[in-house]
Amino acid sequence: MDTKWITSFRKKLDDHYSWPSLYMFKFIVPTGKEDEVKRLFPRHATREKVSQKGNYTSVTIQMMMPSSDAVIEVYVKASHIEGIVAL
Repeated sequence: MDTKWITSFRKKLDDHYSWPSLYMFKFIVPTGKEDEVKRLFPRHATREKVSQKGNYTSVTIQMMMPSSDAVIEVYVKASHIEGIVAL
């Protein structure tokens, strides 16, 4: 991931949240890749919704995060999942 993006995103997170804080992750993945996203959050419940045509699935997870760096770490790990879109 681009270091400029990470620096900018960290600042936005720190300006908006007081850590620790509840944070919502939302990803869209090709249907069939949901388990790869869920493995990033092994002890947390996820909500999933399949797109109208069934090609994509949105995966939403809310969890307490200790810092902006912890949030960014999740996005970096998620970026290795083929076809993922982070919202």
